[in-house]
Amino acid sequence: MQTQAATSYSDRNFQPVVEKCNGCERIVEEAGAQYCQSYLKPESKWRLGICNFATHAKPEIKVTTVRINPLKAAKRASAKKV
Repeated sequence: MQTQAATSYSDRNFQPVVEKCNGCERIVEEAGAQYCQSYLKPESKWRLGICNFATHAKPEIKVTTVRINPLKAAKRASAKKV
């Protein structure tokens, strides 16, 4: 007879989530504490910026327009046609 014992997040060395994790879909609440189901140490994922597991925060993409000299563009286009 085999019995499967359920292990809790606190038994597996998971650390509680930090404030930046609030709103994430990966948060699991157990025994009054909130844990990330994807990563053991959520605080270290936020150290360098946005956590790559975060479902509530998206990275900001900066779009810059580059001005191209029309004379150089024409020369490049004509050189490719040869």
